[in-house]
Amino acid sequence: MDHLTPRLGQPVVYESRAGAGGALGMQHVAQATDGHSFLITSNAIASLPALRRDLAFDPLTDLLPVTLVNESPLVIAVRANGPASLADYLARARATPGRLSFGSSGVGSATHLAGALLMQRAGIELLHVPYRGAGQLVAALMSGDVDSFIGDISLTLEHVRAGTMRVLAVTTAERAPALPEVPALREQVTGYVVPFWFGLFAGKATPPEAIRRLLAELAPLAAPDSELSRRMAERGSQLLLTGQEPLAARLRAEVPQWRAVVSQGNITPE
Repeated sequence: MDHLTPRLGQPVVYESRAGAGGALGMQHVAQATDGHSFLITSNAIASLPALRRDLAFDPLTDLLPVTLVNESPLVIAVRANGPASLADYLARARATPGRLSFGSSGVGSATHLAGALLMQRAGIELLHVPYRGAGQLVAALMSGDVDSFIGDISLTLEHVRAGTMRVLAVTTAERAPALPEVPALREQVTGYVVPFWFGLFAGKATPPEAIRRLLAELAPLAAPDSELSRRMAERGSQLLLTGQEPLAARLRAEVPQWRAVVSQGNITPE
């Protein structure tokens, strides 16, 4: 915000609209007619059509993709005395179906759906334990309430360095620079790629020139040596700022993917 306000010559105001898994804020921007309302949201936007039948907008048609903002891995994390490797984790899950537990940040969350997809692709059965938000996952794991969790990489880095937690795999297509020794899950589960991302969208009434102007002002932030890039890298995330088509393609691919996962897993939000 501090970067954009002077460059655009007008205030840039952030407004949080929580509720309904983020759907209220998304709907507000989708139905905005002012021409300058934008939405920044996680990849939850791709799973909402599968999870909420009462959704009052279609992410594919009622919002304009502006740019992917950033991407980070989700991880499978265990205590330091837990499974020694991803292969060990999968072997234990196959040997004792439904006994090995994983925590997520809530029913229908990105971390829950990542676990559901893992079960479907790897042919395993895990016990899902939902929590209310990512903040509880570390405590639940370290206390032994769950055997593992699936969460954002930023939750784990301090604990991995301290030797109290082990990350078995990352969900991005490639290994994460922050944990280069940790395998990508797709190295053992074919086709499994589930990055955690944020994207910037605009309301349909937004003029094309306004989107082009915003992208032009954001471009300097994407330099590898920019302060924002460095701060994100410290948290295990990669700043992207790709432009419109990569975000549109990501959404087109993920909406049907999560519909299939939700249907096969019989997942309904709380």
